[in-house]
Amino acid sequence: MTTTDDTPAGPALSSLRRARDRFFSGRPPGDGVPEDLAQAWRRARFFGVPRDLAAPPRVRPPVDSPLLAAARAVLDRTAPTLSGAMGLVLVDSRCRALWSGGGRYAGTPAPDGVAGLDLSEKAVGHNSAALALRTGRRAEVHGPEHFLDLWQEVSAVSVPLYEPTAGHPAGTVTVVAPLGEGRAAHPGAALAEATAHAIETELLGRARPPERVLLDAYLRRRAEGAAVVALDGSSRLISPEAARLLSHETLARLERHATALLRDAGTGPATGPEEHAPEEIAVPDGEIPVPEDEFAVPDGAGLTVRMTRLVHRGEVIGAVATVCTAARRARSAERRGHDRLPGLVGTSRPWRLTVSRATELARAVEPLLLIGEPGVGKTALARALLGLRGTAAPRVVDAAEQVPGEVPRWCQALAELSESEGHGGAPPLLLRHAERLGQSDVAALLALLAERPAVPLVATHTPGAPTGPCLGRLLDILTARSVTLPPLRERVEDIPALLAGLPRRPSPGRPPLTWSLDARRALEQHTWPGNVAELAHVVREVADRRRATGPVRREELPYGLRVPPATRRLSGIERAERTAILEALRRHGDNKARAAESLGIGRATLYRKLRAYGMDQA
Repeated sequence: MTTTDDTPAGPALSSLRRARDRFFSGRPPGDGVPEDLAQAWRRARFFGVPRDLAAPPRVRPPVDSPLLAAARAVLDRTAPTLSGAMGLVLVDSRCRALWSGGGRYAGTPAPDGVAGLDLSEKAVGHNSAALALRTGRRAEVHGPEHFLDLWQEVSAVSVPLYEPTAGHPAGTVTVVAPLGEGRAAHPGAALAEATAHAIETELLGRARPPERVLLDAYLRRRAEGAAVVALDGSSRLISPEAARLLSHETLARLERHATALLRDAGTGPATGPEEHAPEEIAVPDGEIPVPEDEFAVPDGAGLTVRMTRLVHRGEVIGAVATVCTAARRARSAERRGHDRLPGLVGTSRPWRLTVSRATELARAVEPLLLIGEPGVGKTALARALLGLRGTAAPRVVDAAEQVPGEVPRWCQALAELSESEGHGGAPPLLLRHAERLGQSDVAALLALLAERPAVPLVATHTPGAPTGPCLGRLLDILTARSVTLPPLRERVEDIPALLAGLPRRPSPGRPPLTWSLDARRALEQHTWPGNVAELAHVVREVADRRRATGPVRREELPYGLRVPPATRRLSGIERAERTAILEALRRHGDNKARAAESLGIGRATLYRKLRAYGMDQA
């Protein structure tokens, strides 16, 4: 995974411009210039880079780039979301530009002219892509920090990309934008991080199965906060925590141990599953068997290492070593079984961060507000969080149903409890659609919160509806402890897991649905305005309508999902018309004649509009 470089604020742009002018006039740049930036300028001058270069030089791009093949779908999906003159560039490990989209990249005649540009330091001097490749961290370079005159009004942020099992970047995702006022954080930093994460997920999906099993084991342990080392006999992945704790001698010992495991597995007698020793049991892809060995290391007091053998399809493919301290072992024993929320699906970074934040807040019996678009899973997360508390079953109130008296009765019951009784005698309240609360309900909640700020309340809120002053005050109070759930379009890598979890009970006599790669790609390209609820509806619709066997194909999806995103930026009227056509086709089962009739247009006009919006190939 990529790492974020939280670079502290540097000198002002005006002082950097003056320092750059001094540097090019042969004088020292001054004490206000960071030393690493001054060294980068000096390296460019040593390489003979001309400051007035009209455009970066071109090199022969790779004929068949695995990185570009994995990233193209993600980039094509991201480019239409870019705003203004912002541009997106993919760079490989040799700092060669492979792809670009969005706004114009400075120094090139058009976005499609970026492919093949040499962005290395030796060719163009200091820039964010070269810096991110060298450091392995997110890098931002603003205006006068660049060596070239060409990029003085450009701000760029680059995030490194890592291939599975590789310890060095395979390239970068770079977002460029016009230079803003001051030396503020780059406006495209979050977009670059999200795009890099999606590309790394695609690279992970293309990895060879044994590599993926090893990498999944490594990532799972890292997500749990462990110091971990993954080894396959020829390469190793080391988390920063493990690198700080273990010496080179201990790492070499772990490598010898892993090599011995592979050698013994290859030369040992063949045995059936029932004859395996407990530490050699085979597991499904991506799962981690029980630790087989634990030993102390001399690197520090209380340090131990647990070696776990990974078995894939009957063969030992490597090992995962987890470094444990005495304090971590105690915390692990205390928290075991309390960090996973049942019934929730998703491993994407936005979803994991959301669940982690919500879990921490829910450990205290205080109001909690879950915010998000319709259908993102606010109620499911709320139920899981209340289950985590282990309290009585919650009282569920849906404000959209306008049932009078439910909220005031709960507030009165809670207010009548004495301080000694606490909240143990009252069930928690799960309040759905807080934005639809009536005046009496809002008044009761405000009065209760004024008397007892800590009450067992979990509320869900869908922004967008106008709110009055009283409701606004209530939402302001609840927002102090709130979590915003990411929409499905920001966690599309969770769609395969959601597809497996949504159809809980297949229709009688029918096997569970499986999905072709082309169908999954179509689902990942959809914007999902209805989020997970809309995805669940699509799954039910496909399951009810299909009569074929085998994986679901793109052609079996509803028409609106088979259609790729618009190939050009549409006006507001065009977007509305395109949406109306898709909705009409969905309502009439893809029957174009009936859809045209319902829209009040002829079939020829409908076909012409389908071609104009790039929907005629669906």
